[in-house]
Amino acid sequence: MAVLLQLHPPFRFRNTSKNFTHLVTTRASSSSSSSVSNQSLSTHKSSDFGRLVSKFKSNSLSFALSGTLALAVALSGVGFAEAKVGVNKPELLPKEFTTVIDVAGFLSDGQEKRLAKEIDSIEKDTGFKLRVLAQNYPDTPGLAIKDFWQVDDRTIVFVADPTFGNILNFNVGESVDLDIPRSFWSRLAGKYGNMFYWKEKGEDASVEAAVMAISNCLREPVGANNCAEVK
Repeated sequence: MAVLLQLHPPFRFRNTSKNFTHLVTTRASSSSSSSVSNQSLSTHKSSDFGRLVSKFKSNSLSFALSGTLALAVALSGVGFAEAKVGVNKPELLPKEFTTVIDVAGFLSDGQEKRLAKEIDSIEKDTGFKLRVLAQNYPDTPGLAIKDFWQVDDRTIVFVADPTFGNILNFNVGESVDLDIPRSFWSRLAGKYGNMFYWKEKGEDASVEAAVMAISNCLREPVGANNCAEVK
């Protein structure tokens, strides 16, 4: 289900897009049901898909940070070179450091302050760094946030962007991935990120609910059943 993304300096991120998971599952299922007579063709397609996934690994963080979260498009025959990638607008970054960047205007000043306070508390208590970017592609600082936030393997980059339906999108560092069940992110997106939820309650409600759910999860003792419930 997960895709590990190689960055420089070397650490890995996992993109949690449900679209990618669905497509990989679909492709794998289709390949396994092919007849023996088509084995050569299937092998060729599998090799092509393998190369596509390999290329995906090196580009997916760029997609997420630049607002290109429609991975279904990227994996359905559209080349990565033609996909929406490379948005890098440092001029949209705030002048002072903050853990919450809202270029979309989803949050009030009070909400931003509350979220920043909660994020600071999370980092002090757990050592994990949560960073929130609210955007409407293509209005986003994009790749510029990597250096601004000093993203590393203990960082969770939460991109709130309703462009492709589900507003909650996450890229998680390798150390986070070791402690948090992978299913947590998809369940979180399904509960608070679906279009019905944020259209009824507002984008700000989805963002706030997601941050609190992440906070609760990160504070649970690591074990077989941690983060079993999205609170």
